[in-house]
Amino acid sequence: MTTRAPVLVASLISLLALPAFGQEWTPPRTPSGQPDLQGIWTNATQTPLERPVEFGEKGFLTAAEAADQEQGWRDRIARADLPSDPERAPPEDGNTEAGYNNFWVDRGTNAIEINGEYRTSIIVDPANGRIPFVEGFRSNAMVSRLRAMPGVEDFDGPELRPLGERCLLSFGSSSGPPMLPVMYNNNYQIVQTEDYVVILVEMVHDTRIIPLNKAHNNTDLNKWMGDSVGHWEGDTLVVETKNFNDFQSYRGSSEQLQITERFELIGPDKIKYSFTMDDPASYQRAWTGEIAMNRRPAGDRMYEYACHEGNYAFPGILGGARQLEHQEALNQ
Repeated sequence: MTTRAPVLVASLISLLALPAFGQEWTPPRTPSGQPDLQGIWTNATQTPLERPVEFGEKGFLTAAEAADQEQGWRDRIARADLPSDPERAPPEDGNTEAGYNNFWVDRGTNAIEINGEYRTSIIVDPANGRIPFVEGFRSNAMVSRLRAMPGVEDFDGPELRPLGERCLLSFGSSSGPPMLPVMYNNNYQIVQTEDYVVILVEMVHDTRIIPLNKAHNNTDLNKWMGDSVGHWEGDTLVVETKNFNDFQSYRGSSEQLQITERFELIGPDKIKYSFTMDDPASYQRAWTGEIAMNRRPAGDRMYEYACHEGNYAFPGILGGARQLEHQEALNQ
């Protein structure tokens, strides 16, 4: 009896902490009555954007399958953390892009879980969990178009390099929209007022300032991260974004791209973040993804992300290209 009593008490406490059967959870609210999304959140996950082909249209894992998958990820991380063999031979394939060892990677070890469902991919629509590119898709990105011009090489100037390499936005799509997890710095701080929602992105310390109940900007000004406006639909924050900067593109999307994001607080420590991508020049149809944004533990803080401040590699990249050109000229 003495050994079972603490377990029984803990179980009763857990039950008392849950909403009554059939009762919906009520989110906390700001002084203006909006659901309170404020805090520091992370969307780190090992769940991929597109569903691995072996899952087909299987969108969810059982709890046991998810636990097995997560253990596999932890095992892989443990292997990658092992010390390198100091006697290993130098690489022979010329790959200079593998600049990070596992010490720097912080993608978490969790599968996305929303309302008790463990996802096999971030993309939930279409059913196969894959981006429905138009047939014969070719990148519409400005950088791709510039590189396709006669006589233009990839390293001719800074405008021909990716935005993350230039420290203008985070690599991948961490800055958003859509706000997608990458290999590290997957943290966001949300601050609200009655008229604005502000999202501070940890990587490259980008800040999205989203006005509420306003019209889109009618001037010819294409901002980094697009022109976002938000409104509340019940307890869900809906953010619509269009008019991206010509040099910002999501996987080659065109200037027609429009993104609709939804932020729904579904528990004290979890936001259901969904996004729909609509670009008829790039996709056969609009497609949608969902991610769990989990609250960081109390006391966590956002840290400065230094990029240009220590970006000695970028002038080296362009300087190296000029040196190669000089050597080629001497050999002609």
